[in-house]
Amino acid sequence: MKKILQDYKKGKVDLSTVLDKIKILPYEDLGFAKIDTHRIIRKGFPETVFCKGKTISQIIKILESMSKDGYNILATKANNKIYAAVKKIYPDAEYNKIAKTIVIKREKIKTKKEKILVITAGTSDIPVAEEAVVTAELMGNKVEKIYDVGVAGVHRLLDIKDKIFKANVIVVVAGMDGALASIVGGLTSKPVIAVPTSVGYGASFKGVAPLLTMLNTCAEGVVVVNIDNGFGAGYFASLINR
Repeated sequence: MKKILQDYKKGKVDLSTVLDKIKILPYEDLGFAKIDTHRIIRKGFPETVFCKGKTISQIIKILESMSKDGYNILATKANNKIYAAVKKIYPDAEYNKIAKTIVIKREKIKTKKEKILVITAGTSDIPVAEEAVVTAELMGNKVEKIYDVGVAGVHRLLDIKDKIFKANVIVVVAGMDGALASIVGGLTSKPVIAVPTSVGYGASFKGVAPLLTMLNTCAEGVVVVNIDNGFGAGYFASLINR
């Protein structure tokens, strides 16, 4: 909506076009989905497409609706089959096969100078971390990532303490026991967003164990998002960094 008003002021579109757009506010009803056209105004970032559980046809129709406004689009939890279908319609679509994200860029991204640091306990946590990285970068943040510095070899974490001190916000992604978030929270004065992952052996209960560890941290300034929710962590880090 913001873009079409700007275009109207510049004389690129006429009043009837603006009125047609207003008719579908605050959302566009596709029958199977209601596209939140106001979210860019409320939150500063458009709606994100969560692909898991949706058909390819539904995803394509949602993207067609969202692309009308010319904003950058992010789709999460997308597999190769979904990306192949999207790529046929949007040749410039970018796929991060590790994060399973699709990005369609329609406007220039203005990057903030303050840095978000994303770190993982292990290599197996990288897919969730990458989802956080993609999200934060698309929202205009400078992101640094450091992987595999978990507590089983805590000296690796201490070797990057200077980068921890310089970061404005820190996202900590960890499975297994999830202890890394507490240690980082105890080292820094900056906000820490902890992301439990479903990585681990049976007693980790597919991420419940690290989730509870992170929720029970005694380190101040640590908040926790849901299991494997790299998108939520990247989004919240962006709101703090803003």
